[in-house]
Amino acid sequence: MSKRNLPKVNVSARPGVHSDISPRALQRWAPDVRAAEGDAGASISVLDPIGADMWGDGVTARRISAALRSIGDRPVTVNVNSPGGDFFEGLAIYNILREHSQPVTVNVLGIAASAASVIAMSGDEVRIARAGFLMIHNTWVLAAGDRNAFREVADWLEPFDRAAADIYAARSGISAAEVAGMLDRETWIGGQAAVDQGFADGLLPADLVGTADADSASASIRAEKKFDLLARRAGLSNSASREILAELKSARTGAAPDGAPGAADVAQGLQKLLADLKSF
Repeated sequence: MSKRNLPKVNVSARPGVHSDISPRALQRWAPDVRAAEGDAGASISVLDPIGADMWGDGVTARRISAALRSIGDRPVTVNVNSPGGDFFEGLAIYNILREHSQPVTVNVLGIAASAASVIAMSGDEVRIARAGFLMIHNTWVLAAGDRNAFREVADWLEPFDRAAADIYAARSGISAAEVAGMLDRETWIGGQAAVDQGFADGLLPADLVGTADADSASASIRAEKKFDLLARRAGLSNSASREILAELKSARTGAAPDGAPGAADVAQGLQKLLADLKSF
């Protein structure tokens, strides 16, 4: 379908309310999955959580806009493997891709969960790996306040859930009311099911899906990023999570020949911390 037939969504922010990542999406996300080497053409990668994080990483509307300016007036491929994140940032990215003047092809390489699934709907053509997944649910947020504040937040969120339902309905042809029920129960849609239900146009050839190099340094970085996301979910502040990482690295001193901790040792320790945090 043409992305021109997809609805545009008005995005607004609310102070004190922040989107969050579903625990199941974070656990099922494999950060190593990406487009295979040699994938030609103009492309944009959505391979991190949506929204800026404390590392300065993350997929933001500003970065997508900059990438499209660099690509210019040409067709673009968007490769997606993300657990979601900032839903409102995801809606902004969806709007940007929807308005691109040339055809947009979306490849769901691994998972496109929550905010990332909204982004995935923005293509003229959507392809998904046979082992890939879409995950759709109502807007997840973190907020603080009394019961009156939470009632106001719930009322404020309703239009965004309706907007998401309208997007998925426009793409799939399923009624908005039925999609709303899928959002209520957090629905995971596998590759073939996504095609059968109209969320995707076809399966992605297996040779277009690859994995990052599994060197120990990159493994450590990926483990640290997952730790950071789960630490925030567990209620740890940025400074507290940084202190834990520093203590872990200090405890591993001597694992490498130069006296610095070996990346593999740090990654192993972080994986243990991740397992502990997942039990919270």
